[in-house]
Amino acid sequence: MARLLVMGLLAVALTACSSAPPSTTGAPQQPPATAAAAAQKPAQAQTSGPDANAVDPAVIKALQDMGASLQALKQFEVGISLTGERVLQDGQKLQHTAVADLDVVRPNKLRATMRSARLQRDLIYDGKTVTLYQPEQKYYSQAQFSDNLNVLVDRLSERYGIEVPSADLFLWGTPAAPVDNIQSAMNAGQDFIAGDLCDHYAFRQGQFDWQIWISTGARALPRKLVITNRADDARPQSITYYKWNLNPKFGNATFAFTPPKGARPAEFVPLKSR
Repeated sequence: MARLLVMGLLAVALTACSSAPPSTTGAPQQPPATAAAAAQKPAQAQTSGPDANAVDPAVIKALQDMGASLQALKQFEVGISLTGERVLQDGQKLQHTAVADLDVVRPNKLRATMRSARLQRDLIYDGKTVTLYQPEQKYYSQAQFSDNLNVLVDRLSERYGIEVPSADLFLWGTPAAPVDNIQSAMNAGQDFIAGDLCDHYAFRQGQFDWQIWISTGARALPRKLVITNRADDARPQSITYYKWNLNPKFGNATFAFTPPKGARPAEFVPLKSR
């Protein structure tokens, strides 16, 4: 299934950072991971959008190079820090934060820990079994699975509505993250992110404006991402920072799950059954 490039990066905002009450307004910031195919068609149908010349081929190439760098990583650890906004009916914005840590060994091992004041959960995949554990409630759900991480990301989202935080880190540089639905792409200069010099790029895609800062070092990796939802007049934003460790030391227990004392099993419930 085709995806937009960046929306999966908002998954932690939706699942861990905010839980919009009935008093909020405006369209939710859908992760490109779940809104891809649907958002792609409206973008192509627009007649008053940015001119085709607004897409700088050099910027698209930089995005593709970043994707190639991500796909070339055999194992890594990345810390994710996210700030998201929700908008009340009177236009007042409320800001919330969340953090996540991903331990990854390609092609089929993942541990993701997601934490905010509203939600805690762990996702563990050892190449044979995927486990979702909720530490506060002490419930865990398990399912047999034996494919790679790219397929896992899709399957969890489509079947169970579970979004892996920053899921597009697994999809950039693959056919699942197309670049032909970008309406505007520009080079916005350079900035330092946590002391690292980064190239700054800005894009318009469907109902979202997004900016990404890509490190200029030996590996082109994302360091910061800002997404603005133009479908909401209040223009809520999410801001994500990435801290990379490309030489992690994982132990035997990193990708294993042993139910803690008192933890109880619970079935995964497919979306169509809810």
